[in-house]
Amino acid sequence: MTVSRKPVVRSGIRPSQTLSPIDATSAVIAFFAAWFAAQVLSLIVLSISGEPGGTGTPIGVLAVALAASWFAYIAGMWTVSERSGTADPVNDFGISMLPIDAIGFAIGVLAQLVVIRLVYFPLKNLWPTVFADDELKRNAEGLVDRAGGLMTVLLFVLVVFGAPIVEELFYRGLLQRSLLARWNDTFVVVGVAALFAFVHFRPVEYPGLFVFGLIVGTCAQITGRLGMSIAVHIGFNLTGLVLVL
Repeated sequence: MTVSRKPVVRSGIRPSQTLSPIDATSAVIAFFAAWFAAQVLSLIVLSISGEPGGTGTPIGVLAVALAASWFAYIAGMWTVSERSGTADPVNDFGISMLPIDAIGFAIGVLAQLVVIRLVYFPLKNLWPTVFADDELKRNAEGLVDRAGGLMTVLLFVLVVFGAPIVEELFYRGLLQRSLLARWNDTFVVVGVAALFAFVHFRPVEYPGLFVFGLIVGTCAQITGRLGMSIAVHIGFNLTGLVLVL
């Protein structure tokens, strides 16, 4: 029987060395299996609803499709925790929050208002057509245009709370946390950020998503927990949504 000790956090910013009890191979397999299952479930929902997906999908249908895909993510994490970890997801994925994590919200707001604009400033000058504001905002504006009444509330919940929590659990909690215990920190944070950007399948958003992935990845790596990265993600998404309302 394998006995795994819980990491001891000495402070909110400089934790003790955290070694994930889930080995990197199991984490990678679980990640891609859950990601593939999420795409299949999402496509099934869209097929049943008669919607092709994309920018015209009603918010209600999108919510069901997202719920199905997020179920696959959580199920994959739960399974790998039971089989390869301590069977305690809170410990295995670093799911904890301290008061200091609240500064993550401000970091997320600044990332959306300042950092992302700095990232795209030279790109807009070099390729003004490709990185035009209309192109960068098209996805978010499409979501807002389809919302109204209760659907606006639902969109708010999905974008501001659902996506940040589930994506941080999946990308930083499952994948990054396990890889950090085995490989170079910089390599892992950069690699997971690149994967996070790529799977959104919006090339025009890749630079911003990659830089944002570096920010949340660094927060998770430095603190050894997900509290701050989730707060950053919430602040980032909330600010982005407000900007297009």
